[in-house]
Amino acid sequence: MVHLLNLLAAIALLVWGTQIVRTGILRVFGENLRHMLAVGMSSRPKALIAGLGVTSLIQSSTATCLIVTSFLGRALVPLAAALAVMLGADMGTSLMAVVFSFDLSWLSPLLIFGGVVAFISREKTTTGRLGRVAIGLGLILLSLQFIVDATRPLTESAAVRALLAALPNEVLLDILVGALLTVLSYSSLAIVLLTATLAVSGMVPASVALGLVLGANLGSGLLAVLLTARAPVAERRLPLGNLLFKAVGAVCAIPLLPQVHTWLQQLTGEVHQQVVLFHLFFNIALAILFIGFTGTTARWLTSWLPESKGRIGQRPEHLDPSALETPSLAISCAAREALHQADVVETMLRGIVPVLRNNDINLAEQLRQMDDEVDSLYTAIKLYLTQISRESLSERESRRWTDVVSFTINMEQIGDIIERVLQDIEDKKIRPNRRLSDAGLGEVCHLHERLVANLRLGMSVFLDGHVRDARKLLEEKARFRDLQLEYANSHIARLRENSQQSIETSSLHLDLISDLKRINSHICSIAYPILESAGALTATRIRPSVLAPLDSDLRQSE
Repeated sequence: MVHLLNLLAAIALLVWGTQIVRTGILRVFGENLRHMLAVGMSSRPKALIAGLGVTSLIQSSTATCLIVTSFLGRALVPLAAALAVMLGADMGTSLMAVVFSFDLSWLSPLLIFGGVVAFISREKTTTGRLGRVAIGLGLILLSLQFIVDATRPLTESAAVRALLAALPNEVLLDILVGALLTVLSYSSLAIVLLTATLAVSGMVPASVALGLVLGANLGSGLLAVLLTARAPVAERRLPLGNLLFKAVGAVCAIPLLPQVHTWLQQLTGEVHQQVVLFHLFFNIALAILFIGFTGTTARWLTSWLPESKGRIGQRPEHLDPSALETPSLAISCAAREALHQADVVETMLRGIVPVLRNNDINLAEQLRQMDDEVDSLYTAIKLYLTQISRESLSERESRRWTDVVSFTINMEQIGDIIERVLQDIEDKKIRPNRRLSDAGLGEVCHLHERLVANLRLGMSVFLDGHVRDARKLLEEKARFRDLQLEYANSHIARLRENSQQSIETSSLHLDLISDLKRINSHICSIAYPILESAGALTATRIRPSVLAPLDSDLRQSE
């Protein structure tokens, strides 16, 4: 019983080590890896190489898949290139299995010792995070030694040998077990390394080990499908296509396993090497066979999973829980959902003028109900962001985290203001059957037109962070304020002329242009974090030439 517990503990340590390495690499190089993937998708061969390189670092084709699906969700890359990336990603994780198959036991204590020193001494720096990665690599190597030590007493047990001999030699069962273990452990790399180690100890026959490796490959594809099950259609196509490649490859490989096993025995006498080389050759064969069919597969997946034409703002679509362990990816997910929230706000904002012109009370009710969607999106984004570990964020990621929170707060407050505006129009104009003067309606429509344009500019500033656009947005705040004062004075002038329409709708008119100004202030506040980080803001808006006489008068009075 003790030996079995030791084996389970060693397996858990192996899975935990791969988890530490994956999350550590993504936290340090997350943005650079995403940029590498985005740049490498200009052609299918480059996409294949980009996927191989990134996955060799993060040691998880599933994590690579989640990064690429985020690109697909924003329509930044074609599906065919994304499928090529995943073929390279599978090669990358199998290549790391070959690296870990060598005798690196001497390296384990060095990595753990150096990693702990770096992590403790400079925990919140890049050096500290790289130390965390070194600890993970050391734990992987150490766990492989523990597995060998734990399986040796078990293999010498007569009861265990009798149990293994009684097991049916069914490749489909082996594949099923391998896939299940991969889904449960969240790592095909860990399962392949475990299988190779068990095969060396004799606990698993070599023929069974090959079936488990096929299952591990299918399990990694199935895991990505499960993690994106609730994602938008555009993001579900890639994991499904990748799983299709693996399934077809496994079906083709099953009848060839006896011949492949014989060939591997001729290539190398070490069982450990036979298992990991089979894993590598299988994924290389997939890449060679299917790289030319990525375009056809992409078209088939697009026709099989067409885009749904649902209404904006139905539910959070981009808040992927599996991305939370990768802060840079999780923040990107939250930013995409924040833009989704802004789309709902824009729909509400654009509806104000049709309600005002046509006295459409039904449209007003529909638009007011959309504020509930804005509020629910705000709550979902806020709760999602609070689950991201702030300690692991870089300075740039921390600033982006704050920007997303600020943006969603502004959108939520704008939604509340629009809801009140629509209620005022209904109470003060539609139900009493009143009519704005032509001049007053023209002023409101002009402010509304500028407001919609400013909202679109604010969304662009939030997405891209260009200082030029942020400065332009802040300049719009002063222009809008001047227009609001000008139109308020024009309305007062019409009141002095005893215009009946202006008198009846005076309260509504002044409230409307005041509320539009408040909405514009919330939009323009999007520019402040961008300008502040660029050092483009002054400490005060009061002119120094005005402050000097005031200070002088104050000193004289004292």
